[in-house]
Amino acid sequence: MADSLILEVADFEYDVLTGIYSEETGRPQPLRFTIQARLKPIDRYDPDTPLSASKNYMDLKFAAAEALPEGVHFKLIEAVADHVCETLFLQDARVEAVTVKIVKLAISENGEQIGMTLTRERR
Repeated sequence: MADSLILEVADFEYDVLTGIYSEETGRPQPLRFTIQARLKPIDRYDPDTPLSASKNYMDLKFAAAEALPEGVHFKLIEAVADHVCETLFLQDARVEAVTVKIVKLAISENGEQIGMTLTRERR
């Protein structure tokens, strides 16, 4: 098995225009994101290894927040996840795969996590 480096931002919450039902449209709803980006690691990480040898974790958070187009309503959270994946692929050619888990917080009744997980590999 080849070495891999998985960067992760877990349980990040952000309001997104999404949903198909009338009570969901027209206003943002809270989503909880967990995002993983797989990169090929360098041979060794020494104490003075620069950030350029990896990726800034905040790029993952940016892809699920500021990089989402303002005012665009995503009918499916799958489309939100797809946009996050594409953003990370465009940001950095070293990203080999992205996994995005999204939980729709507004529809939880008893603390369950209702949502989906999408994994995309660079094509």
